[in-house]
Amino acid sequence: MFDPREKVVLFIDGANLYATSRALGVDIDYKRLLSQFQEQAYLLRAYYYTALVEDQEYSSIRPLIDWLDYNGYTVVTKPAKEFTDAQGRRKVKGNMDIELTIDAFEMSPYYDHLVLFSGDGDFTALVGALQRRGKKVTVASTLTTPTPMIADDLRRQADYFLEIATLAKSVGRAQVDRHPAAKEDVTS
Repeated sequence: MFDPREKVVLFIDGANLYATSRALGVDIDYKRLLSQFQEQAYLLRAYYYTALVEDQEYSSIRPLIDWLDYNGYTVVTKPAKEFTDAQGRRKVKGNMDIELTIDAFEMSPYYDHLVLFSGDGDFTALVGALQRRGKKVTVASTLTTPTPMIADDLRRQADYFLEIATLAKSVGRAQVDRHPAAKEDVTS
């Protein structure tokens, strides 16, 4: 899939990858993920995008964000928006699609191959635009869950599809039971 001479970038939609890994019953070992891509090609940069609830005394995702930031990832965050829906339930919304898209497009002169960890069909236009600039695009998601975690149009647009269930055999580990609040539960 990768030419060792290619400059590769990883763009990780944190909420989407979290939901995919939970559906597969695995936790991603981000250190092994980085190492695996460094072994296959020239890994230029790895970005991780997530929204954070700012007013919480403790955010369960903060340790992951801090670890990623100190261990080779470029972490991009923004405050999540909290609101109450029509049924009176508290909801959190934190969509990072625009930030990821702008960064991927602005950085495109510097890489050959983008690996997008997301199944969100909203990224189909980005993939097409990058391909028109001569870039290869791999989309990493899963088809093995009862409901596929990738939009069909995104999968069709990508040059390559990377099945996270297969990738998890080398960069995954069994899920650790966590406190129920310890999850990246931000809807797009």
